[in-house]
Amino acid sequence: MYSEMNHRFRRGGGGLNPRSRLEDDDGDVSMSETQDTPKGRYTPYDRRRRRGENWHDRGRGGTSNMPFIVRRDPGHPDRAGVNVDPLRPWFRITIPHGKKYDKTWLLDSIQSVCTVPFTPVEFHHEQNRAMFYVKEASVAAALQQVSRKITDKDGYKLNVISVPSDLPKSIQKELKPEETVILKICMSKRYDGAQQAIDLKNIRNDPELLCHNIDLVLNRKNCMQTVLQIIEENIPELLSLNLSNNKLYRLDELTDLVRKAPNLKILNLSSNVLRSDRELDKVKGLKLEELWLDGNPLCDSFKDQSSYIRAVRVRFPILLRLDGHTLPPPIAFDVETPTTLPPCKGSYFASDDIKALVLRFLQQYYSVYDSEDRQGLLDAYHDGACCSLCIPTSTGNPARNSLGEYFKDNRNVKKLKNAAQRFRLLKHTRLNVVALLNELPKTLHDTNSFIVDICAQTNMLLSFVVHGIFKEVEENSRDEVRAFSRMFVAVPAGNAGLCIVNDQLFVRNATIEEIRKAFATPAPTPSSSPVPTLTATNQDLLQAFSLQSGMNLEWSQKCLQDNDWDFPRAAQIFTQLNAEGKIPEVAFMK
Repeated sequence: MYSEMNHRFRRGGGGLNPRSRLEDDDGDVSMSETQDTPKGRYTPYDRRRRRGENWHDRGRGGTSNMPFIVRRDPGHPDRAGVNVDPLRPWFRITIPHGKKYDKTWLLDSIQSVCTVPFTPVEFHHEQNRAMFYVKEASVAAALQQVSRKITDKDGYKLNVISVPSDLPKSIQKELKPEETVILKICMSKRYDGAQQAIDLKNIRNDPELLCHNIDLVLNRKNCMQTVLQIIEENIPELLSLNLSNNKLYRLDELTDLVRKAPNLKILNLSSNVLRSDRELDKVKGLKLEELWLDGNPLCDSFKDQSSYIRAVRVRFPILLRLDGHTLPPPIAFDVETPTTLPPCKGSYFASDDIKALVLRFLQQYYSVYDSEDRQGLLDAYHDGACCSLCIPTSTGNPARNSLGEYFKDNRNVKKLKNAAQRFRLLKHTRLNVVALLNELPKTLHDTNSFIVDICAQTNMLLSFVVHGIFKEVEENSRDEVRAFSRMFVAVPAGNAGLCIVNDQLFVRNATIEEIRKAFATPAPTPSSSPVPTLTATNQDLLQAFSLQSGMNLEWSQKCLQDNDWDFPRAAQIFTQLNAEGKIPEVAFMK
């Protein structure tokens, strides 16, 4: 169906030259109108080969094919008149670093905590901030109270800032109800019901709008929102949308198109002024099969055709046609029914011998690491060992970062570009390594949370990574729960032990789920005598239980004590928990 429709839509050839100057200034494009083609750049396709002037013309000029319902509301106030009570001003709400969050999640999270309902107006991003407007001081005050009451999945608390503001631009230029009615009629004449397609090409210069003095600039948020609202209410089954020749320089206002026209397959954005392929990220939720971008400056920014196609297909994996050209079939997994990832597996050890060696090493290492003095770790490192610390990149103020204690030693090479600083933060020799570890906050690790993976193994080298949870026990950060990943590279040492030659530690804030699970099972308290004074009978039971279960004496005693020294019941409970994988590895370290 689409190939036939494309043939009909492309009648007429021709079109405006995208490199000519814009015919008039709409007052909204905050950028230079100069569109000189950079020399040496690749132009994906010949500019003469684009959609015809009569795209979607079959449904224009006659009886409306669009099932519009036009409702006139004479009682509705004239929104263009800006009837704003000066005693109830507008406020701008800012969420620092809010750009990284999904809009729906962000607004729903704020509304769930806010004590009054609110309607966000003109939601947008400025740099890394999320911003919107609300009316009434009481609403703004309630939103201000939400600050730092919402925690994201990485444990960061959201700040919400409220300041008085002028009237938002979208409200100032909002369409009147009677103008919206005329726009509906205009769009109905541009709709092809047989193809479920609407042609909004150069709609600003539509004669019907011009004769009613309606200035429809789709770069304005209120104009685009009105168009999308009409689509949602009247033709949500829309398959094809033509927005060419509308001087669009950004796609922020099209983000709601994914929700309002979920079946959309064809989108024409040709002959606009889109300068970056990053604009496509704002509509990448669409399951497009055909896309037109020719005539936009962004097409000249790619060195060749393959990089152009690759950049577009990253956003639209099932795309079949680009600028009228058929693309190679996409490589994708066609999963019809919702699926979930299999549960995460536990530790991986290459063999039982390696397992025993690594678990014994970790027990000894972290018993010293969590002690008052980490100087005892000197024996664990090679003379020429090196060590580095890394925390996630953050654009926030280091002084206010909850990982501030680790910031000065952070060697995150994604952010740190200076070679001298990289070298300085890589600690060499075991004395410097242990000196760094002694400066880090005092900790208590949850050994039951440890997941160990063997990465490489030879007769002379062992590489493994440990993931787990710990909490800080110092006064200024007591009970702060962190997650860590630690890569050890070790060589054999005396007494069948390991000696560390390379140590890479990554620390981040624990997620809410990790915090919930942390220290759920109290870790055993190390003691020089794991077997306190017991009766002779209990000593015999303990030795027998340890032998049969394979657990060490400390955990065997715990199991027997929890079952009032009832050997058969303790054995039954052990068998059940062991089959369910609920007994930690540390219980079998002897």
